[in-house]
Amino acid sequence: MDLEQLVKHLPTNFSPVERELIKKAYHFAAKAHKRQKRASGQPYITHCVSVAIILADLEVAPELVIAGLLHDVVEDTSVTLEDVSQDFGETVEKFVDGVTKLTSLPSISRGDQHEDEQVPIEKSEREKGSRKAELIAETLRKTFMAMGDDVRVVLIKLADRLHNMRTLGYLPKSRQERIAQETLDIFAPLANRLGIWQIKWELEDLGFRYVNPEKYKEIADNLAERRADREAEVQKIIKHLESVLQKADIKARISGRPKHIYSIYRKMIRNDQTFEMVRDLRGVRLIVEDNDSCYKALGIIHMHWRPIPGEFDDYIAAQKANNYQSLHTAVIYDDGKPLEVQIRTGEMHLNAEFGVAAHWRYKEGSSRLTDDYEQKVSMLQSLMVWHQEVDDAQEFVDGMKSDVFRDRVYILTPRGDIIDLPAGSTPIDFAYQVHTDVGHRCRGAKVNGKLVSLEYVLKTGDQVEVLTAKRGGPSRDWLNPNLGLVKTGRARSKIKQWFKLQDRELNLAQGKSLMEREFKRLGLKQVDLEMLVKEFKIKSVDDLHVGIGCGDIPIGRVINKIADFEKESLDEELDLIFPAPSRKTSTDSIIVMGLKGIATTTARCCNPMPGDEIIGYITRGRGATIHRTDCPNVLRVKETERLIKVSWGKAEDTFPVAVQIKAYDRQGLMSDVSTTISNEGVQLLDLNLKMNQHLANINLVIAVEGISHLSRLLTRLENLPNVFEAKRKRPG
Repeated sequence: MDLEQLVKHLPTNFSPVERELIKKAYHFAAKAHKRQKRASGQPYITHCVSVAIILADLEVAPELVIAGLLHDVVEDTSVTLEDVSQDFGETVEKFVDGVTKLTSLPSISRGDQHEDEQVPIEKSEREKGSRKAELIAETLRKTFMAMGDDVRVVLIKLADRLHNMRTLGYLPKSRQERIAQETLDIFAPLANRLGIWQIKWELEDLGFRYVNPEKYKEIADNLAERRADREAEVQKIIKHLESVLQKADIKARISGRPKHIYSIYRKMIRNDQTFEMVRDLRGVRLIVEDNDSCYKALGIIHMHWRPIPGEFDDYIAAQKANNYQSLHTAVIYDDGKPLEVQIRTGEMHLNAEFGVAAHWRYKEGSSRLTDDYEQKVSMLQSLMVWHQEVDDAQEFVDGMKSDVFRDRVYILTPRGDIIDLPAGSTPIDFAYQVHTDVGHRCRGAKVNGKLVSLEYVLKTGDQVEVLTAKRGGPSRDWLNPNLGLVKTGRARSKIKQWFKLQDRELNLAQGKSLMEREFKRLGLKQVDLEMLVKEFKIKSVDDLHVGIGCGDIPIGRVINKIADFEKESLDEELDLIFPAPSRKTSTDSIIVMGLKGIATTTARCCNPMPGDEIIGYITRGRGATIHRTDCPNVLRVKETERLIKVSWGKAEDTFPVAVQIKAYDRQGLMSDVSTTISNEGVQLLDLNLKMNQHLANINLVIAVEGISHLSRLLTRLENLPNVFEAKRKRPG
């Protein structure tokens, strides 16, 4: 039955020989996967056939359909790449190799319907979670690198992911959420980047269904309620439009635009609207004969109905990076409600629905791309040039998310050339996109003729002029994520490469200086650097310092690791540093019956969580220790008079820290300090200002979430004009 379904979906122009080869591949895969089952209980071959059907519906070449059938045989069975090459040729072998993960990577990283890797029981939850994240990141990195070698590989990967998402309901809930979130973060944006709209919208809706099932059901139910009315309404609009365009002698195929649940949700979030406010946005699509007809139809529509300001986009004159072309507009229709209109040619529509896949749609006698499109499909590879310089898998994936999958902005050079950048990019990112040397020597920028700071966020249409020095290199501050000076992986990679080329001894000294300065600012003492050496998988403490000095190991990651590993000891340290009245733990987090102001700490032996039944034990000189009522240590207590009744109060996830700021006085200093604190979401508990001639000494007590939060705030404060020191203050 599987084979019959596949044959029905094959393009009509496949030759008899090609059809026989596909049937041969089916039997080959069925034999290889004979003993394997899906999580649903179905034979594994059903997945292979479904992937091949998705590819056949894209009308790609037979080799890609065959590769879809065989995409898992090398990884999951005893079949080798040589076997594939011998029976189906080098092209199919290349495609199968491109989607095959390294066999040394456990199946936990695949995100499909296979069973999880068995993690040794003695490993902690943190270690298991960290290892799982590393495996996923490494697998994604390998996938992206394979895509960089041949973009057609991505079609098979997307088809594979799409069928896995369609059958995700058979997996445990925890895996459903993880795989669905990965789909929304990586694979749906990848389909969008390549312009494959058909796959993109279905991945988004399926991912959203498992990540946020309540909101998904709410929108789906609301759409179902008005479907019949809406379809009738759109049909009336289509007939009216056809009449108007016929009078203007414009031939057009008009259809309603399908509404997708995730896109409606995104619009609700973006515009801060309820479903009731967005449901009346009707959409139609016009397919016309040529470019001139697109603009002529646009003019006719704007003559008949009033266009909504700010809702017109011309993606024909300025096509998107994924080669999408169309005219978008919105008008006020006869009933006073908005109507969205897209206008495009047939070829543009084909590109919009299938993206790069449209250029691999099978045409008999033509197996090769035109030189023009060979240039266009190199887009993904060119965006990934810097991957060769990135060894860390998680950093690579983060860079792909920022550089390839984020929304785009289009920036103009002084000569009028268009530079395509991820949304949120800064002048430094722009400089490195123009040329690596321009980035290294960047010292400032003008946007639309006005000087701006280097953390300025660029917007579409900005014209940027980079101000450069004659010689010199980047600043180490550019790599500090707290400052937000660099957003793209490409720029970050080039900066790190520059510092790597510097002398090792210089990087060693710089790294030591950066670490000592950060530890001093945060008031950290006796940090186990050997623990960090193991965590970052390097050979020595000196290598740790060199990595920090050249930018390979951001100081922020070091602080985050310290916060993860030493959270309990740091919390104890803070209890000793700050007197009990300054913390609200006793009154807000845990309520002690009959006693006021008593300090409380959580017992490590049973780790009580909000919701557990708890009891307090009065210690000598350290207040009350909070245990679960079924804790073995509590059950063994003989001095029962030291046990007290306690209950959970309001959860407290911040702690107070004293901070000292030293600055040269200026007008607006305190305003800038308070604004920075507010922007970081930090609560100001106490403030004291002392002036000594022109020097300002500001002492604060603030509530922060942890060491990494404190580090980010101190960096922001220290970069304010006239501030020369911001550090955590210790008593005495």
